[in-house]
Amino acid sequence: MKAQVKRVALLVVGWAFILLGIAGLFLPVLQGILFLLIGLFILSSEYVWAHKLLHKLKQRFPRIAGHFEQAKACADACLSRMWKREKSST
Repeated sequence: MKAQVKRVALLVVGWAFILLGIAGLFLPVLQGILFLLIGLFILSSEYVWAHKLLHKLKQRFPRIAGHFEQAKACADACLSRMWKREKSST
C-alpha cells in the first residue's frame, strides 16, 4: 500500500510540473522549459516515453542538456526530501 501511495504521489508531482511548464511557456514569470524538464525527469521513472523523450532531447539539443542537469538535480533534491531516498547516480 505504501509503494502505491508513493507511485501516485510521484505521478501527481510529475504531471503538476508538466502543467506548470506548459503555463510557463506562456507566462513570463515561470521558467517553462525547466519545469517541463523536471516533470519529464520525474515521470521518466514511471513512463518509458518520458525517458525516451529526455534522451532524444539531450541528443538533439545539447544546450538543453545543461537545463536538464539543473532540473535533474532539483528533482532529485525534492524527491529525496519527500521520501528520504538516496540520490540517483544516473
